Amino acid sequence: MTIKDLKPVEIWSYFYDITQIPRPSKKEEKILAYLLDFAKKHNLEAKQDKAGNVLITKEATKGKEKLPTIILQSHVDMVCEKNTDVEHDFDNDPIETVIEGEWLKAKGTTLGADNGIGVAAQLAVLASKDIAHGKIEALFTIDEETGLTGAFALEQNFMTGKILLNLDTEEEGEIYIGCAGGKGTKAFFKYKPKEAPKNYFWFKVEVKGLKGGHSGSDIDHGLGNANKILNRFLFQFLDEEYKLVLAEIDGGNLHNAIAREAYSICGVKNKHKETVRVKLNTLLAEVQEELKHTDPNVNLTLESTDTPKKVIGAKKVRKLVLALYACPHGVIDMSRDIPGVVETSTNLASVKMRENNIIEIGTSQRSLVESAKHDIVNMVSSVFKLAKAEVRNNDGYPGWKPNPGSIVLKVAKDEYKNLYKKFPEVKVIHAGLECGLFLEKYPELDMISIGPTIRNAHSPDEKTEIASVGKWWDFFVKLLENMPVEK
Repeated sequence: MTIKDLKPVEIWSYFYDITQIPRPSKKEEKILAYLLDFAKKHNLEAKQDKAGNVLITKEATKGKEKLPTIILQSHVDMVCEKNTDVEHDFDNDPIETVIEGEWLKAKGTTLGADNGIGVAAQLAVLASKDIAHGKIEALFTIDEETGLTGAFALEQNFMTGKILLNLDTEEEGEIYIGCAGGKGTKAFFKYKPKEAPKNYFWFKVEVKGLKGGHSGSDIDHGLGNANKILNRFLFQFLDEEYKLVLAEIDGGNLHNAIAREAYSICGVKNKHKETVRVKLNTLLAEVQEELKHTDPNVNLTLESTDTPKKVIGAKKVRKLVLALYACPHGVIDMSRDIPGVVETSTNLASVKMRENNIIEIGTSQRSLVESAKHDIVNMVSSVFKLAKAEVRNNDGYPGWKPNPGSIVLKVAKDEYKNLYKKFPEVKVIHAGLECGLFLEKYPELDMISIGPTIRNAHSPDEKTEIASVGKWWDFFVKLLENMPVEK
């Protein structure tokens, strides 16, 4: 059985098409061209704004002209993560999908169900001949994953609808009415390369086997962070007797993904060779015990390497390791207003060696409370400023304040109850959605967010529950058919 055999055919066929089109963030040209060609083939009006966002309009079906205009919205880009042993060029290669039991996933890469399933649902509605609906404005935004660029740049008067269905959440049976705001903090350590010392044991230590995940929706799942674990190992050798030096360090990739893998090439005095192995084995046992319920496949490996040509100075290494150790990661506070929901968190996302002898640390902060968001940004910034690093903060993005009195929410709850004999759960998500930015440009919007069940987004373990897609699709169609008539 393959993706082409799945039902409902109308949504899975379009999702298959989408998996065949490379669409990394900031490189969405191919998927945007596909959308514009789709509109042309179906005789639908389409337009594109300066940022690249696409809006495809479909008129109301016969008898539904009095239904309100509905904006359907998804983002076209995907997170591009792969396992280190997988050969895949995200700029050119299609995603290879595989069915494992009740789930659809990819072969060693992210699947792109976030948010490709939403895009597929929009296309299925636009192409349909038998779904009753009012006027549809299908909005496809760019570069959501790395900067919400499309939502930030969305022009006023680009769309006319007053009700928006965001199709970018990841749990069937749940309706989201709010989300966290976020901000990014980067730190830059400048160093002077030095000659590698002699009489040293040189080795590469790697952290592998972690699940990774979304730095918003998965931050409270107790997952391991490869950057934190690697740094925990390095910290053990900061004592003067070991003379620790680093030649390379690398971990994580994306600001909105929990780091799955990290490594460093480093050295200590030859006489401490066995100590390195003992400390690694001890730490591995400790970490495996700590993560046995949430990330049981964590592993640390060690192999000797050749003497590098250049290394980072010992004083800079000390500042770097201490700062990474002090930098918070994970849940900072839980909401007092919404039980069980994370209020504030931070993600130690990446450690990268850049050109001109710079080590760049990437972090991201989220909160449902604006003042708390700024507080955690200041906390992270302070850690790196104390280590004499240069710190830069981006502009961030706003949260989406819940509207419990939403008309579309009431309709959605009733339609779900009619279909499945139970009410959906109404929630606020800790991940960032584009809805807060839409509300700034279109303050009259009434919005909810819905989606099928997706697990491990932003990691190669991303998968979507096949049955949930069908349930979500049926609910989505009923919602379109039964919007309240405009007065």
